[in-house]
Amino acid sequence: MDNTHNFLDSIGNTSLIALEGVAPPNCGKIFAKLEWQNPTGSMKDRMALAVISRAETDGRLPPGGTVVEYTGGSTGASLAMVCAAKGYRIHVVSSKAFSQEKLDHMAAYGAKLTLVPCGPEGFNKQLFLDMIEAARKLSLQPNTYWVNQLSNPDSIGGYFPLGEEIWKQTNGEVDAFVQSVGTAASLNGVATVLKRHNPRIKIIAVEPAESAVLSGRAPGGHEIEGIGIGYTPPLWNPDLVDEVLSARTDDAKDMARHMACKIGIFAGTSSGGNVHAAIRVAQKLGPSGRIVTLMVDSGLKYLSTDLYSNDSVPQ
Repeated sequence: MDNTHNFLDSIGNTSLIALEGVAPPNCGKIFAKLEWQNPTGSMKDRMALAVISRAETDGRLPPGGTVVEYTGGSTGASLAMVCAAKGYRIHVVSSKAFSQEKLDHMAAYGAKLTLVPCGPEGFNKQLFLDMIEAARKLSLQPNTYWVNQLSNPDSIGGYFPLGEEIWKQTNGEVDAFVQSVGTAASLNGVATVLKRHNPRIKIIAVEPAESAVLSGRAPGGHEIEGIGIGYTPPLWNPDLVDEVLSARTDDAKDMARHMACKIGIFAGTSSGGNVHAAIRVAQKLGPSGRIVTLMVDSGLKYLSTDLYSNDSVPQ
């Protein structure tokens, strides 16, 4: 039994695989970190452990306290899992705009849910602002720690190990890193590490084409869960980013479906957007290019949505 570990030690050290059969000929090679191998099936386990551990250490989260956060689901499930393992209560603000699987996943870990009403336009700036305000009000209660992920720099440090894993698994042979932007924490964390190892590595941010605010365009509604909040996230650091690419919701969904049906990679919509953008980077870099991106979460989190409904999946 000397090799046993704490359950939370299972976070991280995910596989890096070559994505075969998705890019056209004469492109660079695309690699993907399978972040669904984390305990809740999402890369967000990394930031959840980092922010809760840091808040414990400096006293912002008191013993027996309650964690409060707004989230579309993956962050909430990750926080709820860490809270369950460490013995904290958690109250999550979310919305029916996000998949039922994500809401149920949070509840399964014991999270109390408050759902903010949403309109028919999907994910937009007002929905996120409403969720943030609801969480802020809940955070005024005693013995409460509000994660406030969009403004919490502790989350960035949770992704430093991800950057080191990429560097080690590629033997330092990586030309570009492609990642979609929600809070911008994962992009920042990985970029900080990779740029420290090699400043020439290109960092490519991905955002929804329907709400391409990082590219200077107007915000709008879209259906790529977890990214594109409709305004520049407070943690966004343009000094780390070499280029911003956009992906249409339909293109992100089509790529996710293609990966599931044709190569057996079962991921969510933002992962499809990542690969859609990574192919464009691979075309630009040519056959010698080596591009790394993330499979942010598992397709199991989207089975109740139109992403993998019977009439949407190609036969």
